Amino acid sequence: MKLLFLDESGDHSLEAIDQDYPVFVLGGIVVDRTYYRIEMEPRVRDLKEEFFDDPDIILHTTDIIRGKNGFEVLGNPVVRAAFSAALNAVMQDLEYEVIACGIRKVAHLQQYGVHAADPYMYSLGIVVERFCHAIGDTEEGGMIFAEKRRPDLDHELDLAWKKLREWGSDYVSPVDIDKRIVDLSLKSKQLNVVGLQLADLVVSPIGRHLIGKIPRDDWAIVESKFRRVGGRYQGYGLVVRPR
Repeated sequence: MKLLFLDESGDHSLEAIDQDYPVFVLGGIVVDRTYYRIEMEPRVRDLKEEFFDDPDIILHTTDIIRGKNGFEVLGNPVVRAAFSAALNAVMQDLEYEVIACGIRKVAHLQQYGVHAADPYMYSLGIVVERFCHAIGDTEEGGMIFAEKRRPDLDHELDLAWKKLREWGSDYVSPVDIDKRIVDLSLKSKQLNVVGLQLADLVVSPIGRHLIGKIPRDDWAIVESKFRRVGGRYQGYGLVVRPR
């Protein structure tokens, strides 16, 4: 079975768009379930123990950058450099694919006006489509995990997921979605789900790329991991809307 761990970068609101970060990214990693348990979880746990002596610390991009919530030791430049190198090595060595959808919110709003779809819900349909393609014609071959947010947002996501299963998306029928994906499960950040933490580390570099910021080493790693068809990842591993 393939597992898809989802996270987002940026605010999905279209009412007040942050001009410094006018994009929304929904994406994450696709990984084989057995590999996830045997290889991925232990490798990440070992990394946490090596640098923080705490296998339960939650890897979160904002906390890592700011050196907060357990990452205060990264205030030491030597430790930060060593951790960054080790984290990048883990992200490069592990076996997974990246699937993501990026929404340029200003252009999205200009194109659709009052009919513009919520970026999170719009992205979800696109990501589910690509995940179905990655699963292939396999019954109950996939499972999706996303992080809990606010109760109202979680309820909206649940409704969007049910709508996808009932009506399908532009390119995947509801029968195929229901056949291939077992369910979408919401998990609390406090549960220390490694896949969700790696998804967080993946979507941030994508957002930076979309707004044209100078790339860091993590972007090259993410770019190398995008799901590809015929050697191309645009439209397959990374979808950007509007085109």
